[in-house]
Amino acid sequence: MLGRRPLGRRFGWLWASYAVSAYGSGLGFGALPLIAVLVLHAGPAEVSVLSAVGPAVGALIAVPLAPWVEVRAKRRVMITMDLARFAAMATIPVAYAFGLLGFVHLLVISVVVAAARIAFGAAGGAYLKSLVRPDDLLVAHARFESTNWSAIAVGPPLGGAAIGLFGPVVTVAADALSHLLSALGLTAIRDPGDAPSPTRKSPVRTGGVLDGWRHILGRPVLRALYLNNMLVSGLIMASEPLLAVLLLRGLGFPPWQYGLAFAAPCLGGLVGSRLARRVVARYGRPAVFRTVGTLRAVWLIGLALVRPGVVGLVTVMVVELAIIINMSLYTPVLAAYRLEHTPEHLVARTLTAWSIGQQAAIAVLTALAGLLADVTGPRAALTVVGLLALTTPLLLPRHDRKKKSGGDAENIDSRLPAAGS
Repeated sequence: MLGRRPLGRRFGWLWASYAVSAYGSGLGFGALPLIAVLVLHAGPAEVSVLSAVGPAVGALIAVPLAPWVEVRAKRRVMITMDLARFAAMATIPVAYAFGLLGFVHLLVISVVVAAARIAFGAAGGAYLKSLVRPDDLLVAHARFESTNWSAIAVGPPLGGAAIGLFGPVVTVAADALSHLLSALGLTAIRDPGDAPSPTRKSPVRTGGVLDGWRHILGRPVLRALYLNNMLVSGLIMASEPLLAVLLLRGLGFPPWQYGLAFAAPCLGGLVGSRLARRVVARYGRPAVFRTVGTLRAVWLIGLALVRPGVVGLVTVMVVELAIIINMSLYTPVLAAYRLEHTPEHLVARTLTAWSIGQQAAIAVLTALAGLLADVTGPRAALTVVGLLALTTPLLLPRHDRKKKSGGDAENIDSRLPAAGS
């Protein structure tokens, strides 16, 4: 029987810090575009720039940051990135209070937050690998995953209510405060072992910024998982604005039903993340990559079948629930595998490369899907997105059983011990 596995006090502080930040980000989800519309009266083009260009520029800034993160104490980098996000986001309510808030200000904050988020994630992955045993990586990632989905489920509805009661910048202030609290939690870990590696004190060579991509693309299984994840993530995120237009404008769903259709299925993330270790222990990691990796993508075509009324609402919720359960089961398994098969001196650059590739895919596919919807309509565009998603399992790694006992360092057939969870 799989019981709950304790991961220690230091992991507890790390998890608590992540939870505070995740719930703060959940409350502030979509806050910058909302402020641009409600306070600055920005048009669709400006909102699109804020939503796409800011994170894209932030991702570019994160590329040279990766080698810098690699040679620093990871917990200190995480604290620095939390404080940077707190300081940047705290300027928004201050500027709003004095009537100084402008669109360029929001764009700069979007860039800073995106770059800091990627650097924080890269440092956090490297720190986690040093904090827990290899057998516990899946457990740790599953706990982060469950926290993330619960934050997404409750954060945006509460944030929307808070904006209605207290004004447009209140959720940004809450999000900023959550990063300050996260930094304080990380400080409480007091880990004397978190120090720069003495073997990595010299500056990283100029070409080192690309080492993350070299590592990913040079390993067949990681390369397949990377390309598959980019396409699946990009297509899923590209479907969201199309579905919003279809539901709110085309089918006349009221906003509260639209919010319910996305918030309620997020609770499925708690189910999938809790099942991850049990499923891997029983069926093995290759089965998760093949079967669950396929199931997280094939449901997307169902969004093109949405009709008006209760039946349409239930259709969206069922499709979203199926996608989220499979995503939340698959993601911690993928994250644990990625850390296990990345050397410590490349973790930050590899995770940065992974994040940048995913963000780039989301931006490009969302833009293309939007252009297609302008020509053909949102339902037709959703159909094309869903059909493309059906092809993504072709990119999943093919397990070669002949390599199973041959010492292949990238063998994905790894079963976990029966004890602990």
